Amino acid sequence: MRIITAAEIAGALTYGALVDALADAFRSDITVPLRHHHPIPQVPGEPEAMLLLMPAWTPPGDGAFVGTKLVSVYPGNGARGLPSIYGSYVLCNGETGAPLAILDGTMLTVWRTACASALASRFLSRKDASSMVMVGAGALAPHLIRAHAAVRPIRNVALWNRSREKAVALAEGLGRTVPGVTITVATDLQAAVEEADIVSCATISSQPIVSGAWLKPGAHLDLVGAYTPAMRECDDAAVTRASLYVDTRTGGLKEAGDIVDPIRRGIIRAEDVRADLFDLCRGRQAGRAHSDEITLFKSVGTAIEDLAAAILVWRSLPL
Repeated sequence: MRIITAAEIAGALTYGALVDALADAFRSDITVPLRHHHPIPQVPGEPEAMLLLMPAWTPPGDGAFVGTKLVSVYPGNGARGLPSIYGSYVLCNGETGAPLAILDGTMLTVWRTACASALASRFLSRKDASSMVMVGAGALAPHLIRAHAAVRPIRNVALWNRSREKAVALAEGLGRTVPGVTITVATDLQAAVEEADIVSCATISSQPIVSGAWLKPGAHLDLVGAYTPAMRECDDAAVTRASLYVDTRTGGLKEAGDIVDPIRRGIIRAEDVRADLFDLCRGRQAGRAHSDEITLFKSVGTAIEDLAAAILVWRSLPL
Protein backbone atom coordinates (compact mmCIF):
# COMPACT_ATOMS: atom_id res chain seq x y z
CA MET A 1 0.00 0.00 0.00
CA ARG A 2 1.29 3.41 -0.96
CA ILE A 3 1.35 6.56 1.18
CA ILE A 4 0.61 9.63 -0.98
CA THR A 5 1.69 12.90 0.58
CA ALA A 6 0.25 16.38 0.21
CA ALA A 7 3.16 17.38 -2.01
CA GLU A 8 2.59 14.39 -4.29
CA ILE A 9 -1.11 15.26 -4.60
CA ALA A 10 -0.31 18.86 -5.51
CA GLY A 11 2.24 17.67 -8.05
CA ALA A 12 -0.12 15.16 -9.65
CA LEU A 13 -3.18 17.39 -10.07
CA THR A 14 -4.05 20.30 -12.30
CA TYR A 15 -7.21 22.33 -11.82
CA GLY A 16 -8.52 21.81 -15.33
CA ALA A 17 -7.98 18.05 -15.22
CA LEU A 18 -9.69 17.72 -11.84
CA VAL A 19 -12.66 19.82 -12.97
CA ASP A 20 -13.05 17.45 -15.93
CA ALA A 21 -12.75 14.41 -13.63
CA LEU A 22 -15.44 15.78 -11.33
CA ALA A 23 -17.75 16.39 -14.28
CA ASP A 24 -17.28 12.78 -15.37
CA ALA A 25 -17.94 11.57 -11.81
CA PHE A 26 -21.22 13.47 -11.53
CA ARG A 27 -22.31 11.90 -14.83
CA SER A 28 -21.36 8.41 -13.68
CA ASP A 29 -23.03 5.83 -11.44
CA ILE A 30 -20.80 6.28 -8.39
CA THR A 31 -22.57 5.13 -5.21
CA VAL A 32 -22.46 7.58 -2.31
CA PRO A 33 -24.05 6.54 1.01
CA LEU A 34 -24.88 9.22 3.54
CA ARG A 35 -21.82 10.36 5.44
CA HIS A 36 -21.49 8.88 8.90
CA HIS A 37 -21.22 11.14 11.98
CA HIS A 38 -19.96 9.46 15.15
CA PRO A 39 -19.61 11.59 18.31
CA ILE A 40 -16.62 10.73 20.50
CA PRO A 41 -16.96 11.69 24.19
CA GLN A 42 -14.01 13.50 25.73
CA VAL A 43 -12.82 14.04 29.28
CA PRO A 44 -14.95 16.47 31.36
CA GLY A 45 -14.44 20.05 30.24
CA GLU A 46 -13.40 19.10 26.71
CA PRO A 47 -15.83 19.65 23.79
CA GLU A 48 -17.19 16.52 22.13
CA ALA A 49 -15.11 15.23 19.23
CA MET A 50 -16.49 13.78 15.99
CA LEU A 51 -15.46 11.08 13.56
CA LEU A 52 -16.76 11.49 9.99
CA LEU A 53 -16.72 8.67 7.44
CA MET A 54 -17.40 9.50 3.78
CA PRO A 55 -17.52 6.36 1.58
CA ALA A 56 -18.09 6.03 -2.16
CA TRP A 57 -17.49 3.43 -4.85
CA THR A 58 -17.58 3.09 -8.61
CA PRO A 59 -19.66 0.44 -10.43
CA PRO A 60 -18.28 -3.13 -10.28
CA GLY A 61 -15.94 -4.40 -12.93
CA ASP A 62 -12.40 -3.98 -14.18
CA GLY A 63 -10.84 -0.79 -12.85
CA ALA A 64 -13.37 -0.30 -10.04
CA PHE A 65 -12.46 1.65 -6.89
CA VAL A 66 -13.76 1.99 -3.35
CA GLY A 67 -12.75 4.95 -1.21
CA THR A 68 -13.45 6.40 2.22
CA LYS A 69 -12.42 9.70 3.72
CA LEU A 70 -11.79 9.58 7.45
CA VAL A 71 -12.07 12.92 9.21
CA SER A 72 -11.53 13.53 12.91
CA VAL A 73 -12.78 16.79 14.40
CA TYR A 74 -11.38 17.65 17.84
CA PRO A 75 -12.48 21.22 18.74
CA GLY A 76 -10.30 21.23 21.84
CA ASN A 77 -7.09 20.90 19.86
CA GLY A 78 -6.70 24.65 19.54
CA ALA A 79 -5.67 24.83 23.19
CA ARG A 80 -2.99 22.21 22.45
CA GLY A 81 -1.61 24.12 19.50
CA LEU A 82 -2.88 21.44 17.12
CA PRO A 83 -5.25 21.53 14.11
CA SER A 84 -8.85 20.77 15.03
CA ILE A 85 -9.38 18.68 11.89
CA TYR A 86 -7.33 15.80 10.50
CA GLY A 87 -8.20 13.83 7.39
CA SER A 88 -6.98 10.77 5.51
CA TYR A 89 -8.32 9.10 2.39
CA VAL A 90 -8.18 5.32 1.91
CA LEU A 91 -8.39 4.17 -1.71
CA CYS A 92 -9.03 0.48 -2.40
CA ASN A 93 -9.30 -1.82 -5.38
CA GLY A 94 -13.01 -2.12 -6.14
CA GLU A 95 -12.76 -5.73 -7.33
CA THR A 96 -10.88 -7.19 -4.38
CA GLY A 97 -11.13 -4.59 -1.61
CA ALA A 98 -7.34 -4.57 -1.31
CA PRO A 99 -6.01 -1.21 -0.08
CA LEU A 100 -4.09 0.72 -2.72
CA ALA A 101 -3.15 3.96 -1.02
CA ILE A 102 -3.65 6.35 1.86
CA LEU A 103 -3.76 9.95 0.65
CA ASP A 104 -3.38 13.16 2.60
CA GLY A 105 -7.03 14.05 3.22
CA THR A 106 -6.51 17.76 3.86
CA MET A 107 -4.79 18.44 0.54
CA LEU A 108 -7.23 16.24 -1.35
CA THR A 109 -10.15 18.14 0.18
CA VAL A 110 -9.00 21.65 -0.71
CA TRP A 111 -8.34 20.62 -4.30
CA ARG A 112 -11.66 18.85 -4.83
CA THR A 113 -13.64 21.60 -3.06
CA ALA A 114 -12.14 24.36 -5.19
CA CYS A 115 -12.60 22.39 -8.39
CA ALA A 116 -16.25 21.64 -7.55
CA SER A 117 -16.81 25.41 -7.41
CA ALA A 118 -15.01 25.80 -10.72
CA LEU A 119 -17.15 23.05 -12.23
CA ALA A 120 -20.28 24.90 -11.13
CA SER A 121 -18.81 28.11 -12.54
CA ARG A 122 -18.58 26.49 -15.97
CA PHE A 123 -22.36 26.33 -16.00
CA LEU A 124 -23.27 29.36 -13.90
CA SER A 125 -20.82 32.25 -14.32
CA ARG A 126 -20.58 34.38 -17.44
CA LYS A 127 -18.11 33.00 -19.95
CA ASP A 128 -16.39 36.39 -20.09
CA ALA A 129 -16.06 36.71 -16.29
CA SER A 130 -12.75 38.49 -15.70
CA SER A 131 -12.97 39.92 -12.17
CA MET A 132 -13.28 38.06 -8.89
CA VAL A 133 -13.55 38.81 -5.20
CA MET A 134 -12.19 36.22 -2.76
CA VAL A 135 -13.78 36.56 0.69
CA GLY A 136 -11.58 34.75 3.20
CA ALA A 137 -7.84 34.13 3.24
CA GLY A 138 -7.66 30.60 4.63
CA ALA A 139 -6.32 27.39 3.13
CA LEU A 140 -9.05 27.18 0.48
CA ALA A 141 -8.67 30.72 -0.87
CA PRO A 142 -5.62 30.22 -3.14
CA HIS A 143 -7.11 27.04 -4.59
CA LEU A 144 -10.45 28.72 -5.30
CA ILE A 145 -8.71 31.56 -7.10
CA ARG A 146 -6.62 29.21 -9.24
CA ALA A 147 -9.56 26.90 -9.95
CA HIS A 148 -11.87 29.72 -11.09
CA ALA A 149 -9.03 31.13 -13.20
CA ALA A 150 -8.69 27.72 -14.86
CA VAL A 151 -12.24 27.86 -16.27
CA ARG A 152 -12.81 31.60 -16.77
CA PRO A 153 -10.57 34.44 -18.09
CA ILE A 154 -9.95 35.94 -14.64
CA ARG A 155 -7.61 38.92 -14.82
CA ASN A 156 -8.25 40.76 -11.54
CA VAL A 157 -8.78 39.32 -8.06
CA ALA A 158 -9.57 41.38 -4.97
CA LEU A 159 -8.89 39.67 -1.63
CA TRP A 160 -10.87 40.55 1.48
CA ASN A 161 -10.45 39.11 4.95
CA ARG A 162 -11.46 40.28 8.42
CA SER A 163 -7.76 40.24 9.25
CA ARG A 164 -6.17 42.47 6.63
CA GLU A 165 -2.74 41.11 7.49
CA LYS A 166 -3.73 37.62 6.33
CA ALA A 167 -5.13 39.01 3.08
CA VAL A 168 -1.91 40.95 2.43
CA ALA A 169 0.21 37.87 3.09
CA LEU A 170 -1.91 35.75 0.76
CA ALA A 171 -1.83 38.40 -1.98
CA GLU A 172 1.95 38.59 -1.81
CA GLY A 173 2.28 34.83 -2.08
CA LEU A 174 -0.24 34.44 -4.90
CA GLY A 175 1.24 37.26 -6.93
CA ARG A 176 4.15 34.99 -7.80
CA THR A 177 2.13 31.88 -8.61
CA VAL A 178 -0.92 32.99 -10.63
CA PRO A 179 0.50 34.42 -13.85
CA GLY A 180 -1.58 36.92 -15.77
CA VAL A 181 -3.78 37.75 -12.78
CA THR A 182 -3.51 41.01 -10.83
CA ILE A 183 -4.19 40.41 -7.13
CA THR A 184 -5.04 43.26 -4.76
CA VAL A 185 -6.31 43.58 -1.20
CA ALA A 186 -9.78 45.13 -0.86
CA THR A 187 -10.47 47.52 1.98
CA ASP A 188 -14.13 48.12 1.04
CA LEU A 189 -15.88 44.77 0.56
CA GLN A 190 -19.11 46.28 -0.77
CA ALA A 191 -17.31 48.27 -3.45
CA ALA A 192 -15.28 45.22 -4.48
CA VAL A 193 -18.34 42.97 -4.72
CA GLU A 194 -20.26 45.56 -6.72
CA GLU A 195 -17.58 45.35 -9.45
CA ALA A 196 -17.01 41.59 -9.43
CA ASP A 197 -18.16 39.02 -11.97
CA ILE A 198 -17.50 36.17 -9.49
CA VAL A 199 -17.68 36.42 -5.71
CA SER A 200 -16.27 33.41 -3.86
CA CYS A 201 -16.62 32.99 -0.08
CA ALA A 202 -14.72 30.49 2.08
CA THR A 203 -15.20 31.48 5.71
CA ILE A 204 -16.51 30.10 8.99
CA SER A 205 -18.89 33.02 9.49
CA SER A 206 -22.10 32.56 11.44
CA GLN A 207 -23.49 35.87 10.11
CA PRO A 208 -23.94 37.05 6.51
CA ILE A 209 -20.92 38.79 5.02
CA VAL A 210 -22.08 39.43 1.44
CA SER A 211 -25.33 41.24 0.72
CA GLY A 212 -27.40 40.40 -2.31
CA ALA A 213 -27.95 44.12 -2.88
CA TRP A 214 -24.27 44.42 -3.79
CA LEU A 215 -24.36 41.86 -6.61
CA LYS A 216 -24.36 43.37 -10.07
CA PRO A 217 -26.45 41.93 -12.92
CA GLY A 218 -24.70 38.84 -14.25
CA ALA A 219 -22.72 38.15 -11.07
CA HIS A 220 -22.04 34.64 -9.81
CA LEU A 221 -21.88 33.99 -6.05
CA ASP A 222 -19.86 30.94 -4.97
CA LEU A 223 -20.43 29.94 -1.32
CA VAL A 224 -18.07 27.34 0.14
CA GLY A 225 -18.26 28.08 3.86
CA ALA A 226 -21.46 27.98 5.96
CA TYR A 227 -21.35 24.18 6.06
CA THR A 228 -23.76 23.86 9.01
CA PRO A 229 -27.37 25.09 9.31
CA ALA A 230 -26.22 27.67 11.90
CA MET A 231 -23.77 29.42 9.53
CA ARG A 232 -24.35 32.09 6.87
CA GLU A 233 -22.12 33.81 4.32
CA CYS A 234 -24.81 35.68 2.38
CA ASP A 235 -28.02 37.43 3.39
CA ASP A 236 -31.63 36.74 2.41
CA ALA A 237 -31.46 39.30 -0.39
CA ALA A 238 -28.84 37.20 -2.14
CA VAL A 239 -30.87 33.99 -2.09
CA THR A 240 -34.03 35.76 -3.25
CA ARG A 241 -32.30 37.67 -6.09
CA ALA A 242 -30.27 34.74 -7.40
CA SER A 243 -31.00 31.52 -9.26
CA LEU A 244 -30.03 28.86 -6.72
CA TYR A 245 -27.85 25.79 -7.25
CA VAL A 246 -26.16 23.31 -4.90
CA ASP A 247 -23.51 20.59 -5.22
CA THR A 248 -25.98 17.91 -4.08
CA ARG A 249 -29.57 18.30 -2.98
CA THR A 250 -28.97 15.81 -0.17
CA GLY A 251 -26.29 17.95 1.41
CA GLY A 252 -27.45 21.39 0.35
CA LEU A 253 -30.97 21.00 1.70
CA LYS A 254 -29.77 19.53 4.98
CA GLU A 255 -26.47 21.16 5.97
CA ALA A 256 -25.99 24.41 4.03
CA GLY A 257 -26.89 27.33 6.27
CA ASP A 258 -27.30 29.75 3.35
CA ILE A 259 -30.04 27.49 1.96
CA VAL A 260 -31.45 25.73 5.03
CA ASP A 261 -31.97 28.85 7.15
CA PRO A 262 -34.00 30.81 4.53
CA ILE A 263 -36.10 27.71 3.83
CA ARG A 264 -36.80 27.24 7.55
CA ARG A 265 -37.99 30.85 7.85
CA GLY A 266 -40.13 30.73 4.70
CA ILE A 267 -37.95 33.13 2.68
CA ILE A 268 -37.46 30.54 -0.06
CA ARG A 269 -38.72 27.00 -0.73
CA ALA A 270 -36.74 23.86 -1.36
CA GLU A 271 -38.23 23.90 -4.87
CA ASP A 272 -36.44 27.19 -5.52
CA VAL A 273 -33.15 25.28 -5.77
CA ARG A 274 -33.06 24.78 -9.51
CA ALA A 275 -30.45 22.05 -9.82
CA ASP A 276 -27.42 20.33 -8.37
CA LEU A 277 -24.19 19.22 -10.04
CA PHE A 278 -25.80 15.92 -11.07
CA ASP A 279 -28.47 17.84 -13.02
CA LEU A 280 -25.98 20.25 -14.58
CA CYS A 281 -23.41 17.64 -15.61
CA ARG A 282 -26.05 15.27 -17.00
CA GLY A 283 -27.71 18.03 -19.03
CA ARG A 284 -30.99 17.99 -17.14
CA GLN A 285 -30.57 21.71 -16.43
CA ALA A 286 -28.59 24.14 -18.54
CA GLY A 287 -27.48 26.56 -15.83
CA ARG A 288 -27.19 30.27 -16.61
CA ALA A 289 -30.05 31.41 -18.83
CA HIS A 290 -28.98 34.95 -19.75
CA SER A 291 -26.12 37.40 -19.29
CA ASP A 292 -27.81 39.52 -16.58
CA GLU A 293 -28.92 36.57 -14.44
CA ILE A 294 -27.49 36.44 -10.90
CA THR A 295 -26.50 32.89 -9.95
CA LEU A 296 -25.63 31.34 -6.59
CA PHE A 297 -23.83 28.04 -5.98
CA LYS A 298 -23.74 26.53 -2.49
CA SER A 299 -21.27 23.74 -1.76
CA VAL A 300 -21.02 21.51 1.32
CA GLY A 301 -18.96 18.71 -0.24
CA THR A 302 -19.68 15.14 -1.23
CA ALA A 303 -17.74 11.87 -1.24
CA ILE A 304 -18.11 11.69 -5.02
CA GLU A 305 -15.61 14.54 -5.27
CA ASP A 306 -13.11 12.88 -2.93
CA LEU A 307 -13.23 9.59 -4.82
CA ALA A 308 -12.86 11.28 -8.22
CA ALA A 309 -9.87 13.27 -6.98
CA ALA A 310 -8.23 10.25 -5.36
CA ILE A 311 -8.62 8.16 -8.53
CA LEU A 312 -7.12 10.95 -10.64
CA VAL A 313 -4.14 11.21 -8.29
CA TRP A 314 -3.66 7.43 -8.31
CA ARG A 315 -3.72 7.26 -12.09
CA SER A 316 -1.45 10.30 -12.49
CA LEU A 317 1.40 9.12 -10.27
CA PRO A 318 4.10 6.80 -11.63
CA LEU A 319 3.85 3.23 -10.40
